[in-house]
Amino acid sequence: MRYGTNSSHRYVAIAAVVALLLTFVSMTAAAENDDWAAKWDNGFKVTSADGKYKLKFGGRIQADWSFASADAGIEDAVGMVRDGNEFRRARFFMQGVVYGRIEFKAQYDFVGGDADFKDMYIGFLGTPVGNVRVGHFKEPFSLEELTSSKYISFLERSLNSVFSPSRNTGIMLHDRVGNRMTWAAGIFRESDGFGTTKDGNGKLNVTARVTGLPVYEENGARLLHLGLSVSDKDLGDDSFRWRQRPEAHLSPRFVDTGTFMADGATIYSAEVAGVFDRFWFSAEHIRADQSNAVATAGTNCSGPCQRGDRLGDPSFGGLYLQTGVFLTDDHRRYKTATGTFSRMKPSRNWGAGGLGAWELVLRYSTLDLTDEGIAGGEMENFGIGLNWYVNPVTRVMCNYINSDRTDIPDGGARFLSLRVQVDF
Repeated sequence: MRYGTNSSHRYVAIAAVVALLLTFVSMTAAAENDDWAAKWDNGFKVTSADGKYKLKFGGRIQADWSFASADAGIEDAVGMVRDGNEFRRARFFMQGVVYGRIEFKAQYDFVGGDADFKDMYIGFLGTPVGNVRVGHFKEPFSLEELTSSKYISFLERSLNSVFSPSRNTGIMLHDRVGNRMTWAAGIFRESDGFGTTKDGNGKLNVTARVTGLPVYEENGARLLHLGLSVSDKDLGDDSFRWRQRPEAHLSPRFVDTGTFMADGATIYSAEVAGVFDRFWFSAEHIRADQSNAVATAGTNCSGPCQRGDRLGDPSFGGLYLQTGVFLTDDHRRYKTATGTFSRMKPSRNWGAGGLGAWELVLRYSTLDLTDEGIAGGEMENFGIGLNWYVNPVTRVMCNYINSDRTDIPDGGARFLSLRVQVDF
């Protein structure tokens, strides 16, 4: 099968959905006949009486609309900034545990007309060295990146998420220490949307993260989270490119280093977050260091350059500061097993005697891709949003983002975005 064709992508998508549906139906039938329990718990779940076998089947749909306006300077630099709409994510997944010790997850995203892998892994639980995971999944890096798109507070992650390695194919050790610490470390190869690496010689990421909870009270209604991540990237051919959009996915990219060569990259992240009843905050600084950068034909240089010119040892970075407050009697939820934010469960759902949960959020974020001989650009965003959690699986989000390319005149743009989301 040639995965590069649209028809083969469609066949894979259809086969994946059919397999998930058949598995779920068969497990539900088994639950009825063999003293298993089938129930709804913000998703369809089937569990054996002894708890050694578990299956969950679900997905997410995120439908987005965006309205934009931009100054002349930014459109001259990056092109037209237009209104639009899209299905940002359309995913189905199946995950579970068998024989009490083996976990698995198969998740597909159908946006774009194919069926790319998202999470696709097998895990061994409770080994002497911790839990072991093998497959295609997120590298252990960054609070915001590891918090699912179902649970982030804005439609899009902040500007500095450009440095987060996200999903690749590898092997990872991970575990938690009580309810107060988590750790994870793994080795990964850069891979495509099907988890495939065709030329893996020397192309490795080594990534690790540790988190702690100095404060954890009232079952997470009051907490303080601290975390550190590091990723050492050796791409083999030493080719790098950092580029980023404003926090609006339909926008063109505003900043871009172009492609350059370097002796690898080391990326650091420091994170802090807190929940204090209705109020919460989080902040994260990410920095990417490269050494011995060399220009290619596609490098955006700070001055005249030619292929092979040395550009120094550039360091790029960004940060975000965000906060939120619930207007209803609710608080943001946290998952101690992963050191991330998790599903929001309103104290009173809309339509069941309540108004759901309402949340006001603010964010400031920056990104600097200019250093030494590379001029990728500088950008800052200010965002305000209103989130309505209708129930634990349904959310309506509205964001206003003011973006400014600070290194060029008239480099501003504004985005009003709306998302309707269901996940289960």
